[in-house]
Amino acid sequence: MISGYARHGRKSEASDLFQRVPVRNLFSWTAFISGSVQSGNGVDAFYLFIEMRREGVNIVDPLVLSSIVSASANLVVLELGKQIHGLVITLGYESCIFISNALVDMYAKCSDILAAKEIFGRMQRRDVVSWTSIIVGTAYHGQAKEALAIYDEMIYAGVKPNEVTFVGLIYACSHVGLVSKGRYLFKSMEDYGINPSLQHYTCFLDLLSRSGQLDEAENLINAMPFKSDEPTWAALLSACKHHNKIEMGIRVADHLLSLEPEDPSTYILLSNIYARAELWEKVSKVRKLMAFMEVKKQPGYSCIELGKESMVFYAGETAHSMKDVIFGLLKKLDAEMRRRGYVPDISSVLHDMEWQEKEKQLFWHSERLAVASGLLKAIPGTVIRVVKNLRVCGDCHTVLKFISTIMKREIVVRDANRYHHFKDGECSCNDFW
Repeated sequence: MISGYARHGRKSEASDLFQRVPVRNLFSWTAFISGSVQSGNGVDAFYLFIEMRREGVNIVDPLVLSSIVSASANLVVLELGKQIHGLVITLGYESCIFISNALVDMYAKCSDILAAKEIFGRMQRRDVVSWTSIIVGTAYHGQAKEALAIYDEMIYAGVKPNEVTFVGLIYACSHVGLVSKGRYLFKSMEDYGINPSLQHYTCFLDLLSRSGQLDEAENLINAMPFKSDEPTWAALLSACKHHNKIEMGIRVADHLLSLEPEDPSTYILLSNIYARAELWEKVSKVRKLMAFMEVKKQPGYSCIELGKESMVFYAGETAHSMKDVIFGLLKKLDAEMRRRGYVPDISSVLHDMEWQEKEKQLFWHSERLAVASGLLKAIPGTVIRVVKNLRVCGDCHTVLKFISTIMKREIVVRDANRYHHFKDGECSCNDFW
């Protein structure tokens, strides 16, 4: 019952029941912790785990460790995940298959794909979750060819793929434009008794859109056995913008606008499409809707871990204790970028203001502040890892490519859509996200 209440987010009932347990053993703690993780309350799960350790509960079963590793993955806290990994090793549970699976998933989600590969490589026994975790991890980090090669190894080993495996595979194909391979994989799900879900259709749509097969992508949306939602049409509209298909973009934008979208980034995309077509009345309409949406717009923020310290930066934040040194570094980088040909892309700033003010708005985007703090405080030469709650804007994407070259540092940003590995002026997403 404790697990059931916690799993459904009923924290108070779960806590009351837990407090009434006469003897709280490992299994009652595990029920509360695992239920909290499954309901998305990872922070609560960590506090419970710390309390359990303080009470000296002997971990004779590794299931609780699997849950807390998953909490690290969901919260994207790499350093904390490493500490739990250390405890796993100390207690001698690293060889447990479900613990190793959880660690592979955790490191991949926390942007350390090399550590994920190392753990997978050491596994003496692997199941479908093991293979799928590393396939999805490599695919989401833009290592498409490696993901497909691992899938071939999986089939050769006689392991049957599941629904999640194919999500990773089709996603991988979209990163390298393997349309025929992606189409083959999409159809091959039937061979394993798997009916494509909306997520499979969305991944296949992304593949077609990235590769410029926009007519087929639109036909797929109209033919799929699911109601097409805002993200589906927004993905097609983004592809129209990327491939400069203005006429089709206007048609898709009109339909998307009729759906009364809720995501602020969709309105930015709509405004850009209409502006390219010089449909200024529609641009004005979108901007008015955007102004109305502003009250519901989620504030952009970025997190960065620096050893045991975690820092959070909000877009436009000017009261941070490191404000002056961050501003100084960003100004120097801005000057060097402009010397190398950088021109700010102010199209994502829809506020009615002068272009200088729009550039200033971009200057204080949260991911830039987080990366600058990493450059100032992280150990020289180490990878800078940032997590952002929203999609990275086009201008910041360009800026981070420049910074990776100027500072000779690898920067990994996990945004709302995917992982971006910036290195030597390039990004793993190939500038399409």
